[in-house]
Amino acid sequence: MNIRAFSLTLILAFVLLAAFASLNWLALAAPSTLDLGFSEVNAPLGLIMLAFSTAISGLFIVYIVLMQAGVILEERRLTKELKAQRELADTAETSRFTELRVLLEDELRRIEAQSAESSREFDARMELSERGMQQNLNEATATLSAYLGEIEDKLDRVLVPGHALGMTPQATR
Repeated sequence: MNIRAFSLTLILAFVLLAAFASLNWLALAAPSTLDLGFSEVNAPLGLIMLAFSTAISGLFIVYIVLMQAGVILEERRLTKELKAQRELADTAETSRFTELRVLLEDELRRIEAQSAESSREFDARMELSERGMQQNLNEATATLSAYLGEIEDKLDRVLVPGHALGMTPQATR
């Protein structure tokens, strides 16, 4: 049962008790002899019982109010503690994100440095390869020129003696 329903039930019970007491006021206010154990008193038993029940009900209401106040104070304390824990968690999360960002930036710098080093190594190898290919091309050109020179010499030796005699290459055959 929630607090409102309980409060409404309690108020309804007091209203019904007040209505019952007002309807039977004469019976409640009628004096009677009461034995207290050590003496006898002439007083209205109904009013005494009504006063006791009202006092006990009032004590219960005070107890309920104090209990509710304790619950509210405990809720506030827990809310403050939860807020502090949430802020602590947010701070820790922010710290972790900052740490992760720094780690990623360092890793990115390391990868960029490796990439630059690899690029320099690749460029150096390409340059070395180009030099080697240029050297091979120069050697091939020199070799080819030498072969062409030898072929020209042989052709000159074969063709020149025939020209010197006035012969054509067909006549020498």
